[in-house]
Amino acid sequence: MDLHMNGGIGEASYASNSGLQRMGIMKTKGVIEQAVSDLCRNNVNFPKTLVMADLGCSSGPNTLLVGSMVINAVTNTSLEMGLKSPEVQINLNDLPTNDFNTIFIALQELQGNTTNGKMRDVHHQPSCYFTELDEVNKGNIYLSSTSPESVSRAYLEQFQKDFLGFLRCRSEELMAGGRMVLTLAGRTTDDPRVEESNRLWGPFALALQDMVFEGLVEEEKFDSFNLPQFTPSPTEIMNLVKMEGSFTIDHLEIFDVNWEAWKIMKNDNDASKMKEADDGVGHGVAKAIRAGIESLVANHFGEAILDDVFMRYGKCITDKRSNKENQSLVSITVSLTRKCDI
Repeated sequence: MDLHMNGGIGEASYASNSGLQRMGIMKTKGVIEQAVSDLCRNNVNFPKTLVMADLGCSSGPNTLLVGSMVINAVTNTSLEMGLKSPEVQINLNDLPTNDFNTIFIALQELQGNTTNGKMRDVHHQPSCYFTELDEVNKGNIYLSSTSPESVSRAYLEQFQKDFLGFLRCRSEELMAGGRMVLTLAGRTTDDPRVEESNRLWGPFALALQDMVFEGLVEEEKFDSFNLPQFTPSPTEIMNLVKMEGSFTIDHLEIFDVNWEAWKIMKNDNDASKMKEADDGVGHGVAKAIRAGIESLVANHFGEAILDDVFMRYGKCITDKRSNKENQSLVSITVSLTRKCDI
């Protein structure tokens, strides 16, 4: 499910249709001001930094309304106490598909208002920083080396939930002593953000980024797209099997699958002879991946980009082949036995 408020500032946007919510926020103004005042006054040491998190901030004018209330409350309290205002950090948190771009454009207007309005006194004007919380995997479409720690944690927690649920369901289907063999994409390292886990997705991200630069794909669409894949380590698999408790592990093995398996091959008028087509491995990988994720890409970006993006993807794969270390994918096979019912 892709649930988020309509972005932008058009007629059907959340920004243009959230007056009721704004009214509700305004009714909390006194409570917010009192909370900020009490926080500042009741501390032994006047705070140097105040951190606020808006959980479910959405987009539009309401997003910055609460932040403005906090800033004003901090300013007024500092003036009353004759002290320098603390730094204010406001973290804006929502689903990755939220329209954060519109929010940050609106920040320019807010900063102008606070500079030219009541907060002219620099001594009492708080330094204010608006940020997105780390759950936004900006600039990435997968779990990469530049992904925030919180994104890595979110991917891991989702995998744990899904894998435990999978084992639980299979345990109900198998009789005692029944066997199950699983083969899945994995990794050999402890860190899920290393390139080893994402050799397929780096070139795909490059293809999308090129289309962003050329204006063919919206940047916000790119930033809000996250591939739902987590490659576990053997230790993570063993720990989850133990945690679920219905199976014992008989065998666990790690092996590589070379991209050569995805060559586009054709007959050469001889059933015993095959040769690689001109478009080679890159096109073969692109076709194989397209078969698996086309619906996901089309649902997020629209069908119009499909041929272009996967053609570019194939070329990126071909260019990446110059590095021989990038031509294999890590897989894990684990053999399990259903325990006898206790």
